[in-house]
Amino acid sequence: MRKSTRYITREIELGVKNLTLHGMRSLLTMLGMVFGVGSVIAMLAVGEGASKEALAQIRMLGSNNIIIHSVKPVKETGRSTVRTFMSVYGLLYDDESRIKETFESVKQTLPAKIIRKEGRVGENSLELRVVGTTSSWFDLVNRPMVAGRRLLKKDIFEHRNVVVITEFAARKLLPKNYTIGQRIRIGGSYFDVVGIIQQAHSEGTLQTPDQKNDAYIPITAMREHYGDVFTQRSAGSRIRELVELHQIIVQVKEIEKVEATAKGIETMLAYFHKNKDYRLQVPLALLRQAEATKRTFNIVLGSIAAISLLVGGIGIMNIMLASVTERTREIGIRRAIGAKRNQIIGQFLIETVVLSMAGGLIGIGLGFFIPWLITRIAGMPTEVTTISLILSLGISMAIGIIFGIYPARRAAQLDPIQALRHE
Repeated sequence: MRKSTRYITREIELGVKNLTLHGMRSLLTMLGMVFGVGSVIAMLAVGEGASKEALAQIRMLGSNNIIIHSVKPVKETGRSTVRTFMSVYGLLYDDESRIKETFESVKQTLPAKIIRKEGRVGENSLELRVVGTTSSWFDLVNRPMVAGRRLLKKDIFEHRNVVVITEFAARKLLPKNYTIGQRIRIGGSYFDVVGIIQQAHSEGTLQTPDQKNDAYIPITAMREHYGDVFTQRSAGSRIRELVELHQIIVQVKEIEKVEATAKGIETMLAYFHKNKDYRLQVPLALLRQAEATKRTFNIVLGSIAAISLLVGGIGIMNIMLASVTERTREIGIRRAIGAKRNQIIGQFLIETVVLSMAGGLIGIGLGFFIPWLITRIAGMPTEVTTISLILSLGISMAIGIIFGIYPARRAAQLDPIQALRHE
């Protein structure tokens, strides 16, 4: 065992010495591996960062949740025509009741009415997205409380004028020394601040249930103060809209039943809504689609970057073939003094592996630097994964062996007598 270890160590030292004799050539040979490994790591890091951000946004919606939005139909005939200036569409309180009563897989439902009103405290003002909801909102849309408390069932039953606002709204509206208990004027009504909640930090393309300028009030207080008819401004004119519920969040008991429940809810809504004035958002389906896209994306990026490794391997093989020609006399001398063919093969394989591994290690450093630079300059999220490091280093070693076998075998098959005569 010790003898074989000493032999391998001696062969590695000899291989490194032979490579350093032609330092510039060895360095140029390694460049293919350096850029190949670096590009593999960097491209996978960019893909991983982008997909991880998208997956985080989807998970924020809740994998067990189904989110139903009211949507104004393109060709609106409405359930009923109140007046020509009145737009009637969207989800109903009856829809929420039917969902709870029809589907055994549903754990709970959460209604929400959403309007935009100006919030004002003294001289400070901010346009708020006022969400009329129940205490269950803070279970289904799980965000940490920064201060105070959330809405309680008692607030809903007693129609209390209380409000929970986001950190962003609190910074814009409330004095620094006085937050909980402060009265905020929302539209024409006053509400007492009972809590401050942490809003979602990432703002992506997905429509999350919460936004940074939210103010949550009891849904009973919402109906009492603002009613079901809302005035929207569009192209300089005012359009009155009658919408009972803007959003219903449905929480399913078991994650395996989410997609089946979503299909059932969509079928039921289609029966009671003549126009499609609703839209279902199923985070679990989005999550699975995003994960599948991520796998495909990584395979494509990895394949493109692997081409650089292949080119680097071909470069190593060409240089080693040239090295065999240059060192023909040396090979002949080693064979003449008793070196076996396996030893000659081992010598050249060790050199190619040293070349490829050295290039791989430098490439890993490059692979860390490029994602860091992309994040620093472009602001894109990147993440270097352990699997990409292991994969890149393993591939570089494998390429060194694969592309070194042919030159090594060619060197071992040289006739010792002819090799000694070689000038």
